[in-house]
Amino acid sequence: MPSATETRRAPFPHLRRLLPGVLLCAAVTLAAMALEWAEADLFGRAWLEALVLAILVGTAIRTTWTPDARWYPGISFSAKTLLEIAVVLLGASVSVRAVLASGPALLVGIAGVVVCAIAISYGIGRLLGLPRRMATLVACGNSICGNSAIAAVAPVIGADGEDVAASIAFTAVLGVAVVLLLPLLAPLLHMSVMQYGVLAGLTVYAVPQVLAATTPVGALAVQVGTLVKLVRVLMLGPVVLTLSLLTRRLRDEPDEAPPHITAGDRPRAKGPKLHHMVPWFIVSFLALAGLRYAGLIPHAALAPIATVTNVLTVIAMAALGLGTDLRAVAKSGLRVTTAVTASLLILGAISVGLIRVLGIV
Repeated sequence: MPSATETRRAPFPHLRRLLPGVLLCAAVTLAAMALEWAEADLFGRAWLEALVLAILVGTAIRTTWTPDARWYPGISFSAKTLLEIAVVLLGASVSVRAVLASGPALLVGIAGVVVCAIAISYGIGRLLGLPRRMATLVACGNSICGNSAIAAVAPVIGADGEDVAASIAFTAVLGVAVVLLLPLLAPLLHMSVMQYGVLAGLTVYAVPQVLAATTPVGALAVQVGTLVKLVRVLMLGPVVLTLSLLTRRLRDEPDEAPPHITAGDRPRAKGPKLHHMVPWFIVSFLALAGLRYAGLIPHAALAPIATVTNVLTVIAMAALGLGTDLRAVAKSGLRVTTAVTASLLILGAISVGLIRVLGIV
């Protein structure tokens, strides 16, 4: 039993246990943000976001150096708990009013595109031999909002750091390709500015990427693309809530090769407990989105919340990188690339079909 002196010297033993790993993740985060700033300064824009760079830097460190046991508690805390907090705060960025103002036909159509794309992408992934967790991450990342969707879905389905890192790495590369190539499709498909805005909003992964892909086409494309993208982001809540209800057994299953660090919690279920079926952070995400809709979150608080969300997400991605074995990622590289590419092409085809069906001009 510790003496009184030992107790006074360690008033926060749990915090002290987490501190080394958390500080390491924070250091990787600062390095990633510095690289993003350097990109923007050299090229006028950041082709790779800090979120992606954090994974790459963390993975590079993990490849050349294996952390000992003292680092793992803080890395695991960052990969799981901080990520869940970031998902909760993401609810404050969802503008439900802007979504409702766009009209029911487009809203229903976008929801239908997301659902169909998830189902088809998941099927493609499974046909290519991807594990169920990886196939789910690829499907949700492609169909909703790329990195953010992957980060939000990962703890719900119990995905490990290697699955998350592989999914984000490949969707990040294709995300940049889409931003560069999509504006070239507008004249080839004889699309109007309005039509192109809808297509960009339905296919481009992140909101900043939507802006980059639509700005060369025109202001109307920017406005429409951003609005459609917000609807896709709004689908994250229902999709993740549905997954939390449908994948409880998947969360409880062990990995084929258990990693040291996981993005999700896989307790052995002793009964149908509510917190196993509906994770706390999903309920909190929906609650925060509801508060935003009700106008109970001050407008001045939205920007700071978005900044905190971004920082926590980057820290979590740094932790996932630090827990990633590159050899495991390389094993699934070709299959993941094929699945992501095929899913993205199908998403584009479905999106063009929706534009035609709704008669958008």
